[in-house]
Amino acid sequence: MTPVQAGAWRHFCRLALAVMLAVGGGLYLFIVTVDPWDVLPFSPRLPRIPVTSNARYTMPALARDPRFDSVMLGTSTSRLIQPAVMNRALGTHFLNMAMNSASPWEQARELDTFLRAHPAPRIVMIGVDAAWCHERPGSLTSPNRPWPEWMYGHPAWTGYLHMASLYALQEAANQFLWLTGQKKQRFGTDGYTSFVPPDDRYDQLRGRVQAAFDHWSPPDNSPAPPGMADTPPATMALLDSMVGRMPASTIRILWFPPASAFLHGTAGGIAAARLQACRLGVERIAAHQPNVVALDFNHDSALTENRDNFWDPLHYRMPTAQRVMTDMGAVIHGKPPADPALDILHDPPGLPRMDR
Repeated sequence: MTPVQAGAWRHFCRLALAVMLAVGGGLYLFIVTVDPWDVLPFSPRLPRIPVTSNARYTMPALARDPRFDSVMLGTSTSRLIQPAVMNRALGTHFLNMAMNSASPWEQARELDTFLRAHPAPRIVMIGVDAAWCHERPGSLTSPNRPWPEWMYGHPAWTGYLHMASLYALQEAANQFLWLTGQKKQRFGTDGYTSFVPPDDRYDQLRGRVQAAFDHWSPPDNSPAPPGMADTPPATMALLDSMVGRMPASTIRILWFPPASAFLHGTAGGIAAARLQACRLGVERIAAHQPNVVALDFNHDSALTENRDNFWDPLHYRMPTAQRVMTDMGAVIHGKPPADPALDILHDPPGLPRMDR
């Protein structure tokens, strides 16, 4: 290589490096300015909204929002409980932090994040479903989906170390498109987003519903080991700890979301014993913690035995969600409804009643 060629090559390398640094720096500056998840301490105050489909990235900012005084936790079986409806019934300001496939560990981390910003919440609702009743490896120690641990309880400035990624760039672009009016809002700013089809299309989609039931894994109806129904799962220790982290003034609602009776299993089988053991665990928590209401919508009843109340064996329709919300509000107001779909496991005397 001649000296002229060597000089040209060095010039090209320096130019390429300068361009890469300029482009990379510009993209990084764009990301931290837009701040797609609203977690950076020095980003501009913009009217950001949740834009990421993995709610694990959007919940920390919502959890710190001073608008809220109450919170809902759970998996997808709790996602259809609407903060706006419960607020009207109870005079609260709810945030729905329920997430698809949320492990008990994830729900506990969410609660801790909410309590740091709201140390004395008015009401905390925790949906107790298969995530709590069916112990799975890692459910008490790890997340079920990609989890941004740096957003949960770590110093806010550490977020700058995690913004140099293609995922952050993608979500910054989505946030920017919404801020500039080029993208519609998909996820609610109170955590609520309906994930089921419009209810008026149910009759048109009956074939799809039937297919969901036909292809769903059946419950384990093999004989349950002796004493299984009388032995609450290990997850109940974490649930008890979560309930205990809140001040005694907080109304805690532990509730079993309705699932199709198809999933309840047959008497004497493992599935039925597991569900009964979970009910027993929740009853014990409610009995020794103050102001804990325990409600069960997940037992054999006309509601759970009618497939027309569900989109699939696990997820109920909006009219069912409305029925659940109405019943919950009535219980908290001290007027338990005569609804066979609701089994009140524990309603403590002296519970602070909420004003409408």
